[in-house]
Amino acid sequence: MTTQRNRTVRGTGRATAAAVAALCAVAALPGPAWAAGEAPYAYDSAAQRVKGAATTTDSPRLKAGSVYRDSIARDGKLYYRVDLDGVHHAYVSVVAVPPPGAKTDYSDGIKVSLQDGSGSQCGAQETQFGPAGYTRPLTAYAVREVEPGHDGGSCQSPGAYYVLVERTSKSAATPEDWGLEIRHVTEPEVKTAGPTEAPEDWPSASPQPPGGGPQKRKGGTSFHDAASVTEGEWRDDIKPGETLFYRVPVNWGQQLFATAELGSSPTGDEYVSNALVLSLDNPAGGHVDDNTLSYNGKQATLALDPNPPVAYANRFDSDNSVSAVRFAGWYYLSATLNPDLAAEYGDKPVPLTLRVNVVGKANNGPGYVGDPGPFAVTDDDRDAAASGQSGAEAEATSGTMKVVAATGIGAGAVLLLGLGGWTLAARRRAAQEAAAARTAQGPTQYGPPPAW
Repeated sequence: MTTQRNRTVRGTGRATAAAVAALCAVAALPGPAWAAGEAPYAYDSAAQRVKGAATTTDSPRLKAGSVYRDSIARDGKLYYRVDLDGVHHAYVSVVAVPPPGAKTDYSDGIKVSLQDGSGSQCGAQETQFGPAGYTRPLTAYAVREVEPGHDGGSCQSPGAYYVLVERTSKSAATPEDWGLEIRHVTEPEVKTAGPTEAPEDWPSASPQPPGGGPQKRKGGTSFHDAASVTEGEWRDDIKPGETLFYRVPVNWGQQLFATAELGSSPTGDEYVSNALVLSLDNPAGGHVDDNTLSYNGKQATLALDPNPPVAYANRFDSDNSVSAVRFAGWYYLSATLNPDLAAEYGDKPVPLTLRVNVVGKANNGPGYVGDPGPFAVTDDDRDAAASGQSGAEAEATSGTMKVVAATGIGAGAVLLLGLGGWTLAARRRAAQEAAAARTAQGPTQYGPPPAW
């Protein structure tokens, strides 16, 4: 069945301490914080504060490979600058984060566009809340693509380009400022030009449910701390108003299928429309697709529309859901539960099952000139997906290993040092707790507590 196209340390002692501290930092990473039934968005800790300007002349510069934070008012239009060469494709993505409980209209949304110095629009994407109508993080990105063999011209020459971020509705019902998380990444050119047309059709038959049975995997609260998953069936619980994030490594030539199921309720049968939104975003932070389901207390399942296998040529399609599946890397799934469920079913978590299939044999892709950056699936990525590491945890682990390498200390020695410290601390805590308990109970026939 097919779907037709339609859419670096001084001194050994100091080095050891640095390595151990780094390792301990990984273990001490905080878990998600939940508040009043809604999860705050965990902005990337490396994000720099920036303030978008009202004009291109005053716009602050965004550096490639960096993450930024800003906010945008109800009637906001913000400009930023990016300096581009004439070789790399460029992407600027925005996550718009309304405050929890903010009012929204179905037409509220975010638009990101990229313009050259003459005002020509190079690319744009707009995303709205749509029929679901309730607050959740929204993503959109703008693209500057370099055409093979270009001789300059509109959106092709090196120079200053301008990113415009807009709220697309000025509804009086949505006065609150929205937070913004902004990323700028570049994609290298390819060694050899390939097809310049997107596929006309691709497999769309739903694959067999992933084997192995359900496994527990707690979703993250943002793209930065999204829980890594691989093919399989993943169990979580989601509260009204929460958005949970997961990421899946999808390589060149592979096709992602995803479904979400809300479990049945033991207490009610009230109908809630648009009870769950399941969204898919690509490695550059561009929106790919979303879907919703309604709920009446019985189990309900939704599936994302089947997109083609990941291919470089997909970018030539006019349908955003096809063109967005243009490179390998981490693809992000997010699930948001309608806050209205609290009124009908209480503010208790609802069982959520995420089923992920990654179909097809991975291939080498187009062959980039230089480091592909986020547009690849590495062994470390596959390990993270198998273990459930979030992006933040994977980055911290990678940083720790770099410290270990720089200090010349074996990873095993660092682990032993770290584990020794943790064991000693645990014994001390246990002894203190035991002593406190005996003091509270008074003397016993067994005499004084042992000395540790």
